[in-house]
Amino acid sequence: MKRRQFIKSASLAALEAGLLTSLPLAGQMQAATNRRVAPGMRKFKSDAVEDAIARTKKGIADPELAALFENCFPNTLDTTIRYEEHASGPDTFVITGDIHAMWLRDSSAQVWPYLPFAARDGKLKKMLQGVIHRQARCILIDPYANAFNYAATGSEWSKDVTEMKPELHERKWEIDSLCYPVRLAHGYWKSTGDVSCFDAPWQSAMKAVVKTFREQQRFNGPGPYKFERNTTRATDTLPGDGYGNPTRPCGLIHSAFRPSDDACIFPFLIPSNLFAVVSLKQMAEIFEAVFADRSFASESRELAEQVEQAVQKRGVAEHQQHGKIYAYEVDGFGNQLFMDDANVPSLLSLPYLGCCSVQDPLYQNTRRLILSHDNPYFFKGKAAEGIGGPHVGLGMVWPLGIIMRALTAEEDTEIRFCLEMLKSTHANTGFMHESFSVENPGRFTRPWFAWANTLFGELILKIHAERPHLLK
Repeated sequence: MKRRQFIKSASLAALEAGLLTSLPLAGQMQAATNRRVAPGMRKFKSDAVEDAIARTKKGIADPELAALFENCFPNTLDTTIRYEEHASGPDTFVITGDIHAMWLRDSSAQVWPYLPFAARDGKLKKMLQGVIHRQARCILIDPYANAFNYAATGSEWSKDVTEMKPELHERKWEIDSLCYPVRLAHGYWKSTGDVSCFDAPWQSAMKAVVKTFREQQRFNGPGPYKFERNTTRATDTLPGDGYGNPTRPCGLIHSAFRPSDDACIFPFLIPSNLFAVVSLKQMAEIFEAVFADRSFASESRELAEQVEQAVQKRGVAEHQQHGKIYAYEVDGFGNQLFMDDANVPSLLSLPYLGCCSVQDPLYQNTRRLILSHDNPYFFKGKAAEGIGGPHVGLGMVWPLGIIMRALTAEEDTEIRFCLEMLKSTHANTGFMHESFSVENPGRFTRPWFAWANTLFGELILKIHAERPHLLK
């Protein structure tokens, strides 16, 4: 993703007092206020979502937390949706925020929390159909691309050494770029019972997903994808003549880049492979139940089983401090990378994505590692603690990681801790950011990052439904 300059905010002296066992109370700083765009300026409105905001706010005693929820949860609808209706059906283009392009990952994650409301809101339902249609079109343009333009307008990355097309914003191959559209389509089907958007182009796109995953197992050579960029950042290009570092094919799927859009060190990215397992099983379920296509369903399940077995054989490691854990990346030669990145799919997010249960001992061991200083991208400072990643540098934690920690936590105390961090580090903007400094939240990246905003809203809805006492 394109990097943004750090944004500086004033009036943060209260946060500089430091983080010991708890964070400053919201009352010690300027409280968040309603920062939503004016109703007449909102890109899309859902009555069901507005009702959910009003209902949920009544259960939140803390006015700052309530304001953050009201600002963040509808941010995708308010600011990033371009909805149109054509003869072929609904079409929805979803930008990330301050980058005016549509990532397959981000767009899926941005609208995911609205699925529970689609069955009782016809407008919202059609908008979601439009996202599914648009994503299928994108995949058919190029299954290896991660981000797309609204039209064939070209890109600032057009000189990348890869097969760029004018419809593409960026062409970084990431496994999760193809997993997220499957997750969204499956979630939409389960939420609404509607199969009208599973048309012929969508079915072709899903078959392209399986074909691409097969190609990137690389049993028959490196496949058609390669990528190089003229850059001073090693994480923005691939070694090995554009194919990445060497691997031994073993059934795992190669990912050139992580969901942070940073290059993989070892091309077998374990959280993305586990996400692919879930997505392939979901795809098989749809094709069997909706189309009675047992042949393609069987092919999808067989690939899922092959990848799953390879993860257990190659992606599980014995750590000297934490016992048996998932590695973040491996290469098939026995080399394994122990870390986590805040971007999803991450190791932290595995239960959220349906890859394992929260109680899974392997996950719990992994979780202890990645929320400790044994993870090189876990940072702790005066204002907060959490997971970051190479994308924006050391000492920067991502609200995505703090939110995901709360979404996968089992104890009230940990969830409260995460809520206090999120409440205390928005730098008086009323919104989540891409990342912020653990020493000074006024130093942050991306003031308009809709995925983090909407995911925060999803967290509040989950707490409101399952642990309402934490909001009172």
